[in-house]
Amino acid sequence: MNVTSADGTSIAYERRGAGAPVILVGGAFNDRTTVAGLAEVLAGDFTTIAYDRRGRGSSGDAGTYAIEREIEDIAALIAEAGGTASVFGHSSGAVLALEAAAAGLPIEKLVAYEPPYATPEHPRADVVEKVRAQLAAGDRDGAVATFLMVAGTPAEMVEGMKAAPVWGWFTALAHTLPYDLAICGPGARPRADHLARISVPALVIGGGASPEELQSGARVAAALVPGARHETLEGQDHGVLQYPESLRDLLPPGSGPGR
Repeated sequence: MNVTSADGTSIAYERRGAGAPVILVGGAFNDRTTVAGLAEVLAGDFTTIAYDRRGRGSSGDAGTYAIEREIEDIAALIAEAGGTASVFGHSSGAVLALEAAAAGLPIEKLVAYEPPYATPEHPRADVVEKVRAQLAAGDRDGAVATFLMVAGTPAEMVEGMKAAPVWGWFTALAHTLPYDLAICGPGARPRADHLARISVPALVIGGGASPEELQSGARVAAALVPGARHETLEGQDHGVLQYPESLRDLLPPGSGPGR
C-alpha cells in the first residue's frame, strides 16, 4: 500500500496484524523487508506498519533531502493508522523516531534501539561531505566503506564484506547514506535541545553484546529524554532485527511499545 507524504512523495508500506498501531522505522541499509520479522512477531498483538523510508524500495524521493520530510513521512503513516501510533526505531531509524517525537507528532509511546549517537568518550568523524562526494563521483563502494568504517566496522571486516552477497544490497542503498548521516547530526552528536522536548513515554534499548560506543549512545539518549527508561538487552547486538523474538518481552501486548 502507499500513502502520500506532505511534499507529494509516495511512501510504500505493509500493514499486518490487529490492535494498537506501531510504526516500525529501519536504519541505514534498511527497507521494509528488514523489519518484516519484527512486524510478524508483533502482529499477534498490534497493527504493525513497516515502510520503505524515502529513496528506498518502492517509496519515492524528492530532489533535495531534509530530515523534516522524513518526519512528515512518519506523520502521514500515523494519520493512515488512525491518528495516533506508537513508534519503534532501529539505529538511525531510532534517531528519526526520537526526532519525530520531539517534533510533536501524535506518538503514544516510543522505543529506540541503539540510536548511534557519539559521546565525548566515543567521538565520531563527520563524513557526510566525503560520502556525498564519493556518490557524486559514482563511487558507491567507497561511500559504503566510508560509512561502515565511521560506524565502527574494522577496515579488514569491510574488505571481507565486499566479496559477500550483502555488499550488493549495501551499494544499492548507498545513495541514502547521506540521509542517515544527516539524521544523526554532525559527527552523530545528539541534538540535546530536541530530545528534551519529548514528552511521551520512551524506552531506549542497548544491546549487551554491542560495542561500548553503541551502548553509550543509548544511555546518552535515555538520559536526555525526560522520563525515559533505559534497558540493556543481554546477548543482542546491533543486528537485533535478525532475532526479533528477543524484543518481544520489551514490547508488551495491548499497550504499545514501552511500559
